[in-house]
Amino acid sequence: MIRLLPLLLLVGAAAPVTDYAGDARALDRIVVENYAYPDHWPGGVLPDSPALTAERAAVHDRDSLLHYAENRIASLADHHAITGASFKDSWAIVPTYADLWIVRRGDGYVVDAVKPDTPAAAAGVAVGDRLNAIGGVRTAQAVADFWQAIGLAVTPERADYAARVLAAGRRDRARVLTITHDGVARTLTLPSLYAVARDAPPVRVVDGAGKAPTRIVIDNSLGDQATIAAFDAAMARIAPNDTVIVDVSNTPSGGNTSVARAIMGWFVRMPTGYQVHNLPAEERETGIARQWVEQVLPRRGKFHPGKVIVRVGRWTGSMGEGIAIGFREIGAEVCGGPMAQLRGAVYDFSLPSSGMVVKLPAERLTAPDGAPREAFIPGECPVF
Repeated sequence: MIRLLPLLLLVGAAAPVTDYAGDARALDRIVVENYAYPDHWPGGVLPDSPALTAERAAVHDRDSLLHYAENRIASLADHHAITGASFKDSWAIVPTYADLWIVRRGDGYVVDAVKPDTPAAAAGVAVGDRLNAIGGVRTAQAVADFWQAIGLAVTPERADYAARVLAAGRRDRARVLTITHDGVARTLTLPSLYAVARDAPPVRVVDGAGKAPTRIVIDNSLGDQATIAAFDAAMARIAPNDTVIVDVSNTPSGGNTSVARAIMGWFVRMPTGYQVHNLPAEERETGIARQWVEQVLPRRGKFHPGKVIVRVGRWTGSMGEGIAIGFREIGAEVCGGPMAQLRGAVYDFSLPSSGMVVKLPAERLTAPDGAPREAFIPGECPVF
């Protein structure tokens, strides 16, 4: 008698089919279940529109899913929420690839900060200049068009968000910005920061001139474990009672707490709470709130008793802002004005079928006194 093998063994198992449409729907659920700041949504409800609904329903492959994911994440108007994947012509990530910080004032848009050593700075753009047009389109209209494309109304928070994204431009092309300074309008063509190569060590030491203290500059490297050894070496050069400036004004990409705690650990003698974490998703799921205090601990053989000043700015983002509130709790002087005001700690979430990743602020972060991290605005720095 001849036995027949099961058909599955003869032809092989069928390859799994990626459910892109299901992932589009799952993305909305992930955002609703995990995003830590729904109080910033009008009415406390995930923003939606006929345009977003139609785009979600039309998702059928990876590209259409990514297009929808980019628009869904943009609907949050939160620079800390991004997609893990991108297109060549996706919008630049702010603040990492932005050299202008734009805010709406009245019926216009104004340059609030210019990042040093960037195309905008080299072109002479200055704080207080007005951003009149983007790509030849009046800025207010360009902002309205940005939101109209996904069917959402312009709110103050959305206006600022879109203006900064539009000023940073598309990743694969130059930006054309019309700027007015002292009543004189200029149209500038500035390269995307994605096209500007920049290679720098994780830490630079700038020796003080005259009475100025030594400055240790963290060069957007709070996510690099090599920063720990580099910072330790820099601190070893400073006399115990000398004032030191820790400069985190160029940390737009954030980082991780191990690097941050290694830096702050030089300046504490005992465990010190520096940041409070709250996970809203757990309370939504279980009804029980979860919150914990993160501490910075002393590092064996490493302590600096002298004064420390921490310098921040608009390109101090995420973990850089955590360092700022941590140093304030330690008792250091923190200065430099408003930071990037990025809300929350970011988690990676993979869509269930495609594996595409989105990054969302999932923890609310506050200083130990309960003040939201993003609300901390230091004063001006001293002049040496």
